[in-house]
Amino acid sequence: MAHEDKIAELERRRAKALAMGGERKLEARRNAGVLNARERLDYLLDDGSFLEAGLHAYSIRPETREKSPADGKIAGYGKINGRPAALVANDFTVMGASSSQVNMKKMGHMKKTARERRMPLVLLGESSGGRMPDRMGASGRATIGQDREEYRRTRDTPWVSTLMGQSYGSSTWYSVISDVVFARKGAVMAVTSPRVTSIAISQDISAEELGGWELHAKTTGLVDAAFDTDEEVLDAVKTYLSYMPSHAGAAPPRATPGVVDDQEKLLDLVPETRRRVYDMRKVLNVIADQGSIFELKALFGRAVITTFARIEGRVVGFLANNPRFKAGSIDPDACDKAVSFIVLCDSFNIPLISLVDQPGFFIGVEGERKRAPGKIMNWMNALAQVTVPRFSVIVRKSFGQAYLNMGGGRNADEVLAWPMADLGFMEPRLAVNVLHGIKAEDDPERFEALAAELERDTEAWDLAGLYEAQYVIDPRETRAHLARLLEVYEGRQVGEHHLSNWPTTF
Repeated sequence: MAHEDKIAELERRRAKALAMGGERKLEARRNAGVLNARERLDYLLDDGSFLEAGLHAYSIRPETREKSPADGKIAGYGKINGRPAALVANDFTVMGASSSQVNMKKMGHMKKTARERRMPLVLLGESSGGRMPDRMGASGRATIGQDREEYRRTRDTPWVSTLMGQSYGSSTWYSVISDVVFARKGAVMAVTSPRVTSIAISQDISAEELGGWELHAKTTGLVDAAFDTDEEVLDAVKTYLSYMPSHAGAAPPRATPGVVDDQEKLLDLVPETRRRVYDMRKVLNVIADQGSIFELKALFGRAVITTFARIEGRVVGFLANNPRFKAGSIDPDACDKAVSFIVLCDSFNIPLISLVDQPGFFIGVEGERKRAPGKIMNWMNALAQVTVPRFSVIVRKSFGQAYLNMGGGRNADEVLAWPMADLGFMEPRLAVNVLHGIKAEDDPERFEALAAELERDTEAWDLAGLYEAQYVIDPRETRAHLARLLEVYEGRQVGEHHLSNWPTTF
């Protein structure tokens, strides 16, 4: 009977833990169209693959022990599309998924196992912040900060975080040190809650103003993409991980080569007139395997595009100028976005391809106030440490110092130029005014002569003649050339990871 009693007790405790914060709270989430923590794990993971660690954990404080099933964080291991991962899902129905002494031990265990067993770490965030009084006063302070490497990030394995509701405290900290962050629209990420903030600054502030998804997707760049539903967020996690190796010591997984678009379209997508804008995304969609584009930070730093894609099934990272925004001129936000992507690709062995059409850096008072020179040099510093294969395709303009940032000189292993490439230091007609102080209306004949002079030695042939471009190609050959180069450089699939401890935010 003793064995039967203990087994019955086990089943009772299991049932209590699996009931989470109770039916009333779970029903409220269903009515709001929001998944609970266990439903999120069920949706994300392969059927039957979840192995939970810490189901029987509870609060260390006696007064909250009985109302803290699993202590508000559900942790364990599972498979996502057949590949192992470690996971932590915050259960907001249990004490607001607040961070405590016990549940942070669970998180630390998942981090350690992910690193040592070489698997991605997935953090499904939603938290009210630090639990009080666990983390308040001298006794609380004695329990935090005992692991001096708790917030150290060396990119041994991919980390992906989601924001799926209120996210304060640890949900914020772990989101911003993850490689990517996906949010559900309506989610909030901030240091602390609007109520605490409003009291502290004596000013009413809403959750959206403080840390809404739009702020982080468009202004801070801390959110890589936002979606309408929990399911769409979790689908993004699956898609993102499909481009990632399980750990930094492996090459990205190769997929079956995708359908190829009609390369003839490239001749129509890029206007002949240098000043006309177009959307570089359309060019990327033709060059890459169809349906393989997966863009990060699409709403932030929009003068550059950072996106994963595949060419003949091989994962690549495209860093592309987009003339549709600011004519492609690179502002400080775009610099930050580019560096973040370069670091991510180099850390996880993803070849980098620059698609170049830029008139230089975005100059002016606003850029200087946002520390443009420092951000430009951060980019150059990161680029100098990259060890994955780097290719640069000059589509149209590549002016000024930004020529180097976009892969010019020795900043790319191979440089390809379309015949219409223009390698000046700025728009020739603007340069006449800058260098000679002459406007077209002042002396039209001399102005045109000087403009023509400045356009000399700036064509693709001139760059190729100096062997600064190794190939001048028909635009329709771009995909085929890149595919061939990826084969040539396949032996250098795993880099040296000089950027692995580069800060995750900027």
